[in-house]
Amino acid sequence: MTVERPIGEDDLQAYVDGSLSSERRAAVESYLAGHGEAQARIADYIRQRDALRRRLSAKASEPIPSRLRVAHLAAGRRRPARAGFAMAAAAAGLLAGSVLGAAGHAWLTRGGGPEAPAIPAVAQDAITAYRTFVVETAHPVEVGANQEAHLVQWLSRRLGKPIRAPDLTAQGFRLIGGRLLPAEAAPAALFMYEDASGKRLTLYARPGSGDGPSAFRFEAQGDVSAFFWIDRDLSYVVAGRTDREKLLSVAEAVYRQTGG
Repeated sequence: MTVERPIGEDDLQAYVDGSLSSERRAAVESYLAGHGEAQARIADYIRQRDALRRRLSAKASEPIPSRLRVAHLAAGRRRPARAGFAMAAAAAGLLAGSVLGAAGHAWLTRGGGPEAPAIPAVAQDAITAYRTFVVETAHPVEVGANQEAHLVQWLSRRLGKPIRAPDLTAQGFRLIGGRLLPAEAAPAALFMYEDASGKRLTLYARPGSGDGPSAFRFEAQGDVSAFFWIDRDLSYVVAGRTDREKLLSVAEAVYRQTGG
């Protein structure tokens, strides 16, 4: 006699993803019918999934250009500014040669000028996830930092690729925990961090696309900024309400610890 495996978190997330067999789906639905709290949580995830799909349905995937290697970014930070440059010009030169450049910066900082290109789907999804969960007080994450090993193992299994929660204490942030999110083609992982003042940032990761590692790219949407890149077949996005220089230092730390 075969004993049916109990319903677990993997089953619930696979239910949201629509990847269960018909038999297992029926078992999950029966479980949810008798567990109101889990039913409400999964219904909320499905609403988030559908909202993301509607938001992104008209956007085509864009390859991230490889004009700037991370190693060059780090070298650029160490290179002294030329004599006679103003401090503002030196700061801007930190990311000279990036995909934004002067023209890209213009459409981020003023309403006129050429129409801005669409934000790539992975960055948009990450910013949306940041806005959704960073304001949560009771349930900002599914699995807390006190279960980090379980969290990393679970997310790695669901993404089908090894993933880790980088240590950002040197940048002033501690891990709160993480969660699994639905995405267009595969699940995504979201890690949340917080500093001593309560300011939060997130690291979003999901299976990426492209021909290989890409440069850092910067995007801003309202008061939320993000750096994103592809490395080892994963797309990474660091997002937060913080200045660009601080966010870059976090992105570099993540890159170093995830195999960059």
